[in-house]
Amino acid sequence: MSKTAGQGRVEAVHRALVLLKLMGEEGSLGVTEAAAALDVNPSTAQRLLATLVGDGFAVQGSGKRYEPGPEFLGPRALRTVPPLRERLRPYLERLFERVCETVHVATLVGTEIHHLDGIEATTHALRFGLRTGVTLPAHATSAGKAMLADLSTGDLDALYRIVLSGNRARESRIDLNGLRDELERTRRRGFATNFEESESGVAAFAVAIGVIDGERAAFSIAMPIARCSRSDIATFATHLITTANEAREALGLANRTER
Repeated sequence: MSKTAGQGRVEAVHRALVLLKLMGEEGSLGVTEAAAALDVNPSTAQRLLATLVGDGFAVQGSGKRYEPGPEFLGPRALRTVPPLRERLRPYLERLFERVCETVHVATLVGTEIHHLDGIEATTHALRFGLRTGVTLPAHATSAGKAMLADLSTGDLDALYRIVLSGNRARESRIDLNGLRDELERTRRRGFATNFEESESGVAAFAVAIGVIDGERAAFSIAMPIARCSRSDIATFATHLITTANEAREALGLANRTER
């Protein structure tokens, strides 16, 4: 085993994980084998194994060999994490019930958003249709601006540097200074807006949820701009913030206060 530790690695944790991996592969592990695998003294290996036993990740079986314990083999350890779409679906449904307008979950992919899931409001004669599976420029959408507002200025500039320096810079029509100003307004309000920036006739509002399993996600509400009133904006903002906070709490993310 290489003694070269990765940057920031906690060696004791790394050794314990190596022992768990070996127990999983071999079925059981003796102190001598553990010491050889880690290139440590047997006393050190025994202390590590005893710690795993104390926390339920190992048990001492016959012949003083160590085997995987209940915490290592239990349902929680074997449980797979559901896809992001499934994890956020209950809160998307909750948002839909609150606003009775078309709602989406979107993720940030580079400088575009991907509409991961949605529920269409079908009871309105004049309504906004589903955009599930559709990608749009982040800077022109409410969901995109909500997620971009969570980035630092440096991260935002790095994200758009390639776009603005490439052959498609002119056709992208991105005003980075204007975008920075818009994102600052989004941070102050606590929600993002889109009035016919991505599509003619649309009004949309969004709140970022945060980073879940490495993906930035946001909830959004969209409706025909002809039906949008000032009271709708305030109501939608409240429901977006409330629903996003509920999702964050359930997913163990840091919650936010209204700004």
